[in-house]
This record gives sequence, C-alpha cells and structure tokens, in this order.
Amino acid sequence: MGIRVTNTPHVLSDEVADTTIALILAALRRIVAANRFVRDGQWVNRDFPLTTKFTGKRVGIIGLGRIGAAIATRAEAFDCPISYYSRSEKPESGYKYYPSVVELASNCDILVVACPLTEATRHIINREVLDALGPKGFLINIGRGPHVDEPELVSALVEGRIAGAGLDVFENEPHVPEELLKLDNVILLPHVGSATIETRNAMADLVIANLEAHFLNKPLLTPVV
Repeated sequence: MGIRVTNTPHVLSDEVADTTIALILAALRRIVAANRFVRDGQWVNRDFPLTTKFTGKRVGIIGLGRIGAAIATRAEAFDCPISYYSRSEKPESGYKYYPSVVELASNCDILVVACPLTEATRHIINREVLDALGPKGFLINIGRGPHVDEPELVSALVEGRIAGAGLDVFENEPHVPEELLKLDNVILLPHVGSATIETRNAMADLVIANLEAHFLNKPLLTPVV
C-alpha cells in the first residue's frame, strides 16, 4: 500500500534507563515502604528494617540494545559487574555474555528485562528463570508486561523464592494482579518509563521531523518500513 512507518527510538532510551535505576534503588532499599513507615508514625516506636545495597551487585540484562546499554552504563557507575543475554553475543560491549536466560539469572543479583516483545520473548521470565535468580535476587521489568509470567512471579514473591521486584509494565494494563498490590517487596509503576515532559516533547519533535521529511520527499529520520 506504500504506507511508511516511523518510530521514536533513541530519544527515550535515557529516560527508561533512569527509571530502571530508580526501580532498582527503590526495590533494594524499600524506599516506598520506608516512606510509608515515616508517614504512618511507626518510626517513633521502632527502627525501619535493614535493607540491601545496590553498589557492587551483579546486574544481568536481557536485551543489550539502546536501552539495555544505557542501563548498563548507569549500573557501572555503581560498581556493578554487568552481564547480559541477547539473540547474539556483542563482544564489543565488553560485558559477560550468557547463552541462556537461566544461566544469566543464575549469575546475577538483579535481573533486568529490556528486550523487545516477540513470540520468542513472551514469558521469557518463567518459573525456571525465577528459581535461578533465587531468594536474594530482584527482578526489574521495564520492557513489556507479557515478558513475565505474572502468576509465576506472584508465586515466587509470596513464597520468598526471589527477594523482590520493580515493575513498570504488566500483562493486562492498566489492571495489576491483586496479589501484587498487597506485597511490600514490589515496586509498582503505571508504565511511566519514558513519561517525562522533556522526553515526550522530544518524541513529538521527532514525529514532526519525520512528517516534514516525508512531505518534502526527503529520507525519513527513523523509518521502520
């Protein structure tokens, strides 16, 4: 039909990577629970429980594209060893590559989902992966909700088979499983990974630039097809 399609890559990578680090810190340090602890007046009666640090934790990333690489760069600033799984090895990255998600999960403390959603990556986070991550591990999902088998994640969190999670996306948005709403070891965001004024303006500018290029018969800036 001759219809051209463009997207808005690049301009949101930094924002999503920033959100990922925020989720990691919030999950490991239990920031939301600590905030509620103070607001509810509990601090006058007891100290908040000890949490765990981010610095030095082994970070495994599923998908080392633009966003995954941006996350890795930020995690390196926290002295975190970086490893990854992707469709193909990227030797130029300098990071440790694992040929399966299970192997990656077995060798990291924080597992970040940052890959595209395809039939091959649907429920890429399943019971086997969660068990490999283990009772001290944290899952962070800023990819797409269907990357994670949500009933298995709920089970792993409730049973203590993983330590916690930070989720920006869900399988049936905006509906979130009731069980997750009740858990203190999960950070829940309403799919706001790129939702800042600056990034949304940049995305709009890129859309307009593509439209201008089309009507001026110039090459599109970010063509998909």
